[in-house]
Amino acid sequence: MTGQPVDSVEPLQRAKQVVLDFHRDVDAGLASIDPEAVAMAFKRHTAGPNYRWRGLHPFGEVTGSGAVVESFYRPLMSALGRIQRRPDVFLAGTNDANPDDDGVWVCQMGHLVGLFDHPWLDIPPTRKMCFFRYAEFNRVDGSSADGRITDSALFFDVISVMRQAGVYPLPPQTGSSHVYPGPATHDGLLLDAQDPVEGDATMALVNRMIEDLSEANRVAADTGDNRVPADVLRRSWHEDMIWSGPEGIGATYTIERYQEQHQYPFRFGLAAKTFNGHVARFAEGDYACFFGWPNLTNQPSGGFLGLPSSGTAADMRVVDVYRRHGDKLAENWVFIDVAHWLNMQGLDVLQRLRQQQGLEGFS
Repeated sequence: MTGQPVDSVEPLQRAKQVVLDFHRDVDAGLASIDPEAVAMAFKRHTAGPNYRWRGLHPFGEVTGSGAVVESFYRPLMSALGRIQRRPDVFLAGTNDANPDDDGVWVCQMGHLVGLFDHPWLDIPPTRKMCFFRYAEFNRVDGSSADGRITDSALFFDVISVMRQAGVYPLPPQTGSSHVYPGPATHDGLLLDAQDPVEGDATMALVNRMIEDLSEANRVAADTGDNRVPADVLRRSWHEDMIWSGPEGIGATYTIERYQEQHQYPFRFGLAAKTFNGHVARFAEGDYACFFGWPNLTNQPSGGFLGLPSSGTAADMRVVDVYRRHGDKLAENWVFIDVAHWLNMQGLDVLQRLRQQQGLEGFS
């Protein structure tokens, strides 16, 4: 690879190495079921008491590396033994959503795999392998020499764990439920430096796709017609796109089935949609990603996830990870904090599970 500006590539490579070193040390503790080793890894690689961590329902925002280990990692390690990391996508970039952000963001997506031998959040164990789907965002400080991680967001799929345990809490979903594979091209781990021109092209395509949908929303508001012509999607998506959504919605294949199994249930089953922006949005090579906290606020009008209208506005914390192929998007992996969205409407699926099992408390 030639012609890439060194000053734009080196910070990304340094940030990737910070995160890889962090994961190496965390993973050693996870594999050996050693919470103290995990705590030392967080202390070594993060901003200590000023470190900010975002975790999905029921964890929320936690400040301080020690508190993160105690609230999330120690209980997880007590439930899932011998955890190993199986990443599918790994990329870094500067924050397109906030030009004033002087850090570098790194995203990794894949599965943690462990033996589900003890309850987690009172979800009953299976004594079988559990695929703990995740997308993690880490911000590496760009103003300090040691490159500490200042912010993290860990998205995971609680509903998926419930399904694997046989206590699925929702009506049947519209898409397919399975262990989601990584990119079809098997090139999602961007360990080496990438040509910035390719990342710029990917980011531009994602932003154009977002604007196409925003225009469709404006038309819908004016006409009252929530349908989106398939040709609008074809501007930025391959015909045989694969969309892998959260448990509760599932995965779909091709533009036609995507519209049938996700886009139209989403558009017709939710009202009063408000876009709240992204915390981080970036691209590298053929890959791009973003997350918000929350991205969207909407109000169920009936039908979405097979549920009735609630009349209550609720927030969606969302991750999107994309793969570009040529001049179109080919794959999209999506995480939504469905449990949080339901909880804002008065349905705590974990508390309901405890009541069904005759349990009290929180583990």
